[in-house]
Amino acid sequence: MPVFARFRERSTGRGLHDRRLPRRLTQLYAGLALYGASAALLVRGGLGLEPWGVLHQGLAELTGLTMGVVSIIVGAVVLLLWIPIRQRPGLGTVSNVFVVGLAMDAALAAVPAGHGLMTRVPLLIAGIVLNGLSTGLYIAARFGPGPRDGLMTGLHRLTGRSVRLVRTAIEIAVVATGFALGGSVGIGTIAYALAIGPLAQLFLRVFAIPPAAGGSTAVAAGTPAGAILRR
Repeated sequence: MPVFARFRERSTGRGLHDRRLPRRLTQLYAGLALYGASAALLVRGGLGLEPWGVLHQGLAELTGLTMGVVSIIVGAVVLLLWIPIRQRPGLGTVSNVFVVGLAMDAALAAVPAGHGLMTRVPLLIAGIVLNGLSTGLYIAARFGPGPRDGLMTGLHRLTGRSVRLVRTAIEIAVVATGFALGGSVGIGTIAYALAIGPLAQLFLRVFAIPPAAGGSTAVAAGTPAGAILRR
């Protein structure tokens, strides 16, 4: 699959000076902001969250912090776990920690909770589709994986286990911990798990940026494209 092979190339400084930089930066930050908004829609739908969202909600219930602030703290902690597994963050990695959480809190403040299935189901569907779209946007920008995806691909490289197995193990642990703390698990969690792979694959193709002629592309090694698409 050539379109995905490009996301695996190692980063170089030259990539930050090509003429595609404005588009790539726009995709990166639009994608991260929309990702935070999509997480908020899933919360307002009230039918179950994505795995890390379950953990964030559970920790928010426990601490009294907003989900966005919890997301930022968890992202920073996960990023510290990159050190022993020798993952190298990119601009997108660090931006992911802060932008997603801030956008999530902003969207939660703007979108009221859904009441009744006629409202909650559309919020769920919109959240899942927007999540897939935003994933395609920010990964296709090739500024490095998010902290959580980088952890998965780093452990895959370190242990030699399949991406599918590593991702599944981490997400089961995350969901179980979040659920025990009061996070929301439901039909939305299952729907997300089934839909996010195909949606991310579709939008990665839609938003792919062709590499510069004669030059290398910029993305931190071990991107999450494979981790998302080989669920």
